[in-house]
Amino acid sequence: MSELNPFKIAQAQLDAAADRLGLDIATHDLLRWPQQELRVTLPVQMDDGKVQIFHAYRVQYNTARGPAKGGIRWHPEETIDTIRALAAWMTWKTAVVDIPLGGGKGGVTCNPKWMSEAEKQRLARAYIRGVASTLGVSKDVPAPDVYTTPQIMGWMMDEYETLVGHHHPGVITGKPIPLGGSEGRGDSTARGGVYVTREAAKLLNLDLRGKTMAIQGFGNAGQYAALLGNEILGLKLIAASDSQGGIYNGKGLDSKQVVEYKLKTGSLQGFPGAEGISNEELLELDVTVLFPAALENVITAANADRIRCKISCELANGPTTPEADEILHQNKVFVLPDFLANAGGVTVSYFEQVQNTYNFYWPLQEVHERLDQKMTRAFHGVYQMYIQEKVNMRQAAYLVSVARVAEACKLRGWV
Repeated sequence: MSELNPFKIAQAQLDAAADRLGLDIATHDLLRWPQQELRVTLPVQMDDGKVQIFHAYRVQYNTARGPAKGGIRWHPEETIDTIRALAAWMTWKTAVVDIPLGGGKGGVTCNPKWMSEAEKQRLARAYIRGVASTLGVSKDVPAPDVYTTPQIMGWMMDEYETLVGHHHPGVITGKPIPLGGSEGRGDSTARGGVYVTREAAKLLNLDLRGKTMAIQGFGNAGQYAALLGNEILGLKLIAASDSQGGIYNGKGLDSKQVVEYKLKTGSLQGFPGAEGISNEELLELDVTVLFPAALENVITAANADRIRCKISCELANGPTTPEADEILHQNKVFVLPDFLANAGGVTVSYFEQVQNTYNFYWPLQEVHERLDQKMTRAFHGVYQMYIQEKVNMRQAAYLVSVARVAEACKLRGWV
């Protein structure tokens, strides 16, 4: 697979699972494609008075197990194939943690770093007007993703409620807490990843206290991985990187100081007491736990042989190509695949929907406990499949989730 088209990779991963599960042709073919796709063109007035045209998407991949669920990404290189792949992965993600939702994803091709708050708000509202007909608590529920925030979700929810004329907080998750957001949503993606890393370490007989971690990608998930990896697992951060480059200190970096520095300066570069390191070099460091938390396809056949971590906990979506997966598996790198490792975010989003529906909100401790239970159970289900079928962990996660989605499609009489 020379081209790294994320949707073709997602389809190839599904094909392998369908083959192993012995799915019939119709079920396999149904699961290879999104059920519904919407493309919209959004004219938005910018602060200089000129109108700019944005291209946007919403993909509902499969809704056999429940309403579509998935984030909205704002990225200059956003494409329909990336959105399709992510919507597919969301389908498997909600199934692997066994929550009653399907998979969806949305995106706008734009560069939010060059936009003012007022422009972002106008774009957020334009997006909801464009896709509102496909949204709803029982149809499709968006959430934040790359470069979208709780504030952007707040604007989107308000626009939706303005259109339908009544309160509907559960239509969007990842909202600010005063607008019906859930406690514990902010760090949930990283926290879920840390919980499954803890479970993996137990089974691998690894004592993580005082061991090392490196984090590629220092957005929300990466920052919380640095903090929680240290707080919950006792891991020592020795390297972190963002889109502009990275920092390294073999003796250890103070996670809190690194996060504060990034939040204050917007970059990791120049962090005192650390030397520069590239994103590529960071991935190849000899660490106990690697957190790929940036974008797709960073671990490929070209560099997989040089990955030396014991556990790779994928907080990003699609960071490892199928060829790289095989190499890592042969080299005894234990991969916690993306749609299991980063499912904490959608799990707490689901908790947010539940709380919105009941109009009754849980304390933070309860959210953490429920998330821990869900992630731990999901990990052990996948691990059992990994041992039973003698496949790598990603294939095991696919076997668990694809079987669940296929069963729902059959029970509905679709195939």
